Amino acid sequence: MNRLERLFEGFLWRSRLVVLAAVVASLASALAMFYTATIDAWYMIVHLSEYASPSLTEAARAQMRGSTIAYVVEILDGYLLATVLLIFALGLYELFISKIDEAERSEMASKVLVIHSLDDLKARLGKVVLMILIVKFFEHALGMKFASPLDLLYFAGGIALIGLALYFSHSSEHKPGVLSRPRLVEHEE
Repeated sequence: MNRLERLFEGFLWRSRLVVLAAVVASLASALAMFYTATIDAWYMIVHLSEYASPSLTEAARAQMRGSTIAYVVEILDGYLLATVLLIFALGLYELFISKIDEAERSEMASKVLVIHSLDDLKARLGKVVLMILIVKFFEHALGMKFASPLDLLYFAGGIALIGLALYFSHSSEHKPGVLSRPRLVEHEE
């Protein structure tokens, strides 16, 4: 029974390598999103040359400005989604396959890219997903038409909730009850 148990446990342990499929697919998707957002940014910059045209009316310029802002928000959304996919790929690899030695040794490695636990991965992904939701809210806010004062109140409430979500996501980085103020040091005379 001992040999069968060792064989099964070896198979079970090596089955974690199936996660490589998710790592490779997430990395490929991240690269595709970075590519897409970069191409979108390039086309936006190229089309902005029309903005300086003297033949452009003020109304057309205002419309172009509004559509450019909406386009920039879409580009941000693409880059944020690519970042989520990249963090997800790196996190899965570190959690299930192996530590990324290059990232651990590098001074350039951001703490965002070094994942130590599943909770670490969830927290980092949660913050980026929150940023995507904020960008989406901003994107929808650009096209909002306020028909009544209540619409404006709903919009303000949405902004307040976003501020609250950001506050709670950043307050979780600090230990409860500990203020992030520098301590005053008394000097002896």
